[in-house]
Amino acid sequence: MQNLLALQSGEIKGAVSLKLSENLTEFPKEIFELADTLEVLDLSFNKLSALPADFGRLKKLRIFFCSENLFTVMPEQLADCPALDIVGFKSNRIEIVPPKSINPNLRWLILTNNNIAELPKEIGLCKRMQKLMLSGNRLSTLPEELSNCRNLALLRIAANKLHELPQWITQLPKLSWIAFSGNNFSKTPAVETLSLINWHDLEISHLLGEGASGVISKANRTIGEETSEVAVKIFKGNVTSDGLPEDEMTAYIAAGYHPGLVNLIGQIALHPEDKKGLVMDLIPHHFYNLGNPPSLESCTRDVFPADRKLCEKQIISIAKTIASLAAQLHEAGIIHGDLYAHNTLIDDEGSTLFGDFGAASFYDKTAKSAAQLERIEVSAYGYLLDDLLSLKNEEVGEKVYKTVSELRDACLDAVPSKRPGFNELVDQLAQI
Repeated sequence: MQNLLALQSGEIKGAVSLKLSENLTEFPKEIFELADTLEVLDLSFNKLSALPADFGRLKKLRIFFCSENLFTVMPEQLADCPALDIVGFKSNRIEIVPPKSINPNLRWLILTNNNIAELPKEIGLCKRMQKLMLSGNRLSTLPEELSNCRNLALLRIAANKLHELPQWITQLPKLSWIAFSGNNFSKTPAVETLSLINWHDLEISHLLGEGASGVISKANRTIGEETSEVAVKIFKGNVTSDGLPEDEMTAYIAAGYHPGLVNLIGQIALHPEDKKGLVMDLIPHHFYNLGNPPSLESCTRDVFPADRKLCEKQIISIAKTIASLAAQLHEAGIIHGDLYAHNTLIDDEGSTLFGDFGAASFYDKTAKSAAQLERIEVSAYGYLLDDLLSLKNEEVGEKVYKTVSELRDACLDAVPSKRPGFNELVDQLAQI
């Protein structure tokens, strides 16, 4: 177990990774004893507000997490670490991001849930940047220099004060996952209220899973003398890396019925803590996650179990279901924003269920930029097809492989306007 005492006594000399969470108010100088080896440093959940002037002595540092601390200014010393690849300052009190704090080597930057009103134009120097997470700040504009980040694949700008979505965003060649709900320009439509389900008619059984926006549990629902098993999601109510939980709930409801969506039964009423929640069908036990979320190394791409293989039937079914669902979402003016294998549940026959609307955003279908926004999500679908092909077993036929490969390449065209729309993809997949 790593702790400050072990660090001070030299017990972890030569460590490559260090994690300390002990209400620290000052940066422990003993960390510099690891300068020749330290690559990963996590000082989250402390009470730090500054870094030492010689922080750059950590020449091998690649990953630095400092979330849930008391910083009000992003430290300029971050630029002194030449190998720094990933930086996370989520949930601090940062108001100012000095130009000198931007390390041009960064590939992944997390500034979620701070008080940032402006980003410096130097962010455009981060040519390696793939993942930029800015939700839950006070940004009213984005620097146009950000358009120089041609490798940017995932952008989270929800729950800010942006007046518009800059046109150059839709032209980024690799942008595939975007969340922008909760801004001045993003209007959430009124949706029909689902059936209200009294909290007292639900008996929570056990936890099924927990994400950034809420907790999902198995429950028994009693109506009269009949009891059925359901899934219940209770929202936490805080801003997440993807956006606001209320936007997630609204988007899920507005999505409507689709065989590839976990069916919504109703909304929670009379919760004892007045929390919002949804009641859904319980997913059958034989379904499993197609993939796992991206790792620190893969950054924006999902990772998969070494033994995960897909047959031809599964590949076709998954591809068709997700394309059909995405087409329906776009018809409703919804960008899902998180079209990934790790949000996809499948079974051995290829039956597919898709979910997690945490990054979903509404957009104006009548706007000139609508088609351009949709092509961002088409790129995400292209990466999903690439994942499916990488998982194929030896029985997948040449025709299917060739067809899916061509669709993947079309979806990943570096010129967004050249990508097909989801209705076109549905038609092409119908021919397989």
